[in-house]
Amino acid sequence: MAEILDIVLINPGDRKQVYQGLGAELAAIEPPFWVAVLASYLRQEGFRVAIIDANAENIAPVETARRAAALNPLLTCVIVYGSQPSASTQNMTIAGAICRALSTQKAGRIAMGGLHPSALPERTLRDESVDFVIEGEGPDSLKALLEELAAPNPDLSAVPGLWYREGTTLRSNPRAPLISSLDSYLPIAAWDLLPMNVYRAHNWHCFDDLEHRSPYGAIYTSLGCPYNCVFCCINAPFGKPGIRYRSPERVLEEIALLVDSYGVRNLKIVDELFVLKEQHYMAIVEGIIARKLDLNIWAYARVDTVKTANLARMKQAGINWLALGIESADPSVRDGADKRMQARDIKALVRSIQEHGIRVIGNFIFGLPDDTLETMEETLQLAMDLNCEFINFYCAMAYPGSKLYEMAVHEGWELPAEWHDFSQHGYDMLPLPTHALSAREVIRFRDDAFHRYFANPAYLDMVELKFGSRVKGHLVEMSKTRLKRKY
Repeated sequence: MAEILDIVLINPGDRKQVYQGLGAELAAIEPPFWVAVLASYLRQEGFRVAIIDANAENIAPVETARRAAALNPLLTCVIVYGSQPSASTQNMTIAGAICRALSTQKAGRIAMGGLHPSALPERTLRDESVDFVIEGEGPDSLKALLEELAAPNPDLSAVPGLWYREGTTLRSNPRAPLISSLDSYLPIAAWDLLPMNVYRAHNWHCFDDLEHRSPYGAIYTSLGCPYNCVFCCINAPFGKPGIRYRSPERVLEEIALLVDSYGVRNLKIVDELFVLKEQHYMAIVEGIIARKLDLNIWAYARVDTVKTANLARMKQAGINWLALGIESADPSVRDGADKRMQARDIKALVRSIQEHGIRVIGNFIFGLPDDTLETMEETLQLAMDLNCEFINFYCAMAYPGSKLYEMAVHEGWELPAEWHDFSQHGYDMLPLPTHALSAREVIRFRDDAFHRYFANPAYLDMVELKFGSRVKGHLVEMSKTRLKRKY
């Protein structure tokens, strides 16, 4: 018999189901940083670890299960995250299929963890073919679970954040405390366990060089978010709003490794809010400049956290794109602290960012609870006035772990029938209705708005001026793909 491996970590995904026709070439294939960090942490604790990135390799559940079984693990754990917080739930359908396939193979005990399982741990344990569900961040829970499974008389009650069965009874243990030392628990990721040749950046991220979207890296420099927007589920694994940081030194060490060992130039900073704590993000910026790393970076920011005085150095460090959560043109519709921001403030900031040579990807949401056709049209017009180099138009969805999900359950609003129907690009996607509009009206507006934006002559002229005729042609071809919708 082959030597027993302690744990196989699986990153699930089904690009065709989630993205329809957009998944083949346009969508990014992102390295699963959190999976790789868990692997690295467990490896430094002395465990034997392997990773199967089923999403990146685009392999079916049966093949994924066969590969896991061939490794003869004590535990197989499917980690359900995604390229953004909302992507966890949409990956639950394929994650469940992988677990069912694992249950027919000899792949050890089966666990599931990640954002969605942390938001709905009891339901996940009831619904899925798993022995365990990990609620919370995961490192301490997985370490303790592996130790107990290897013991002569396992005591599952000693494993923090664990949901499990005792006969027909469901049991749960209190979550592990939040990680206090991110440098200890988030070591440099186990990049050597990933198929690094497969990953590719978003099309827009590489508008300056569409032919070279690979290699691609993605890292966290912090965990969590201090805000509590009703539509966001980012804090589900953490239990509350808040943000903790890796040291700039550790982050810079990891970026340098990606550059030197894997030839990475295209880099995503996965943090929900990278541009927040000036002392943190500017230390990373200055370190990149000092090391003369040649990078093409994108990162998230809020309209009210960007300091224009820092933009020149950020650009020099290779931060070529900032993703701004603008959400809505109407302050009464917009969520959270952004209510203080008026359209004129947003326009001034976007112009300042662009004047420093940094491109803006604007994120907008249609179908927030107070939206009407008129307010959604105002949001579309704001997007067109801003003329960002790229945009994302989303529908408001009740993602598990968000306040909108709690509201939807309490009010009895209709939710998607299957987990993959939470995908913004899926055929069966079902957003929330607003106080004034049906879900069908919200979807129709969003899809029409997407095509209006990308067919706008002012936008296409700007793209051609900044990026050339090839990128303009690429976007024209992209906008020919119209998503098929059930509703």
